[in-house]
Amino acid sequence: MAEEPSAKRHHAETSDKRSNLVDINTSDKRSNLVDINVPGEKREYTRTLKGVELHGKETLEIVCPSKPDKADEVISRLWRKLGGRFRRIVGVGVHYTNEDEPPQMAAVLQLCVDELCLVYHIAAATKWPKRLKDFLREEKLYTFIGFCIGGDKRLLEESGLEINPNNFIDMQRKWKDPKTNKYYDSLANVAGGVIHPFYEGMKKKMNRADHKLWGNSPRPDNLITYAGIDAYAMHKSWKTIENIMTGWDISKEQEADPYYHCNFADEDA
Repeated sequence: MAEEPSAKRHHAETSDKRSNLVDINTSDKRSNLVDINVPGEKREYTRTLKGVELHGKETLEIVCPSKPDKADEVISRLWRKLGGRFRRIVGVGVHYTNEDEPPQMAAVLQLCVDELCLVYHIAAATKWPKRLKDFLREEKLYTFIGFCIGGDKRLLEESGLEINPNNFIDMQRKWKDPKTNKYYDSLANVAGGVIHPFYEGMKKKMNRADHKLWGNSPRPDNLITYAGIDAYAMHKSWKTIENIMTGWDISKEQEADPYYHCNFADEDA
């Protein structure tokens, strides 16, 4: 039986500084300080969860800030993790503001590399991190991986952010169930198949009411955990899929040429 993540085992750190509520539609001087046009309770806070349990002995560090300088620190760490790798992959995900309160916009942006995940709380922030837009616009150093990413990109753009259109892969359109030859309808099914059955239970950890809370601040630990594991599953799934496809290619080459040898087949596994 797959192990379930336990919030009680997280080592959590919180810093919280409530700011005044900011009305993005007002014309007073305060509105000049706001460049994130996403409605929500504006609050400066950072919540860090360490040792979030995944499958087996894998653990995840999730940092959920609304402070732009703290988000920049995590983005710098993601940059360093990507350096010097053969495969440079960034798992990306977006959760939205309440659909019952239009216009619906991006409330949370998740970025994950290996065991580190940034969950940036857009709806609680007032300023964009300085490094974020450049990170999303990068074209050559790494590739963004998402699932059914079209809607995420559209709502990000409406919120003021854009992922480089030439530098992302929609996993849903690139990987089929080997047993049925049909596209998967959820990330949980992909991750449960290529990583570990643990991830098949991802959808069960959230109900419809929870999905209406992404714009609330501060972010509850269960939503931070869900968002972090969601982005990790995208990163890890595609990394595993690439290894599978590489194995298939090598097998075909070996069938054609028994003396064929690939020196980088297991690189960055």
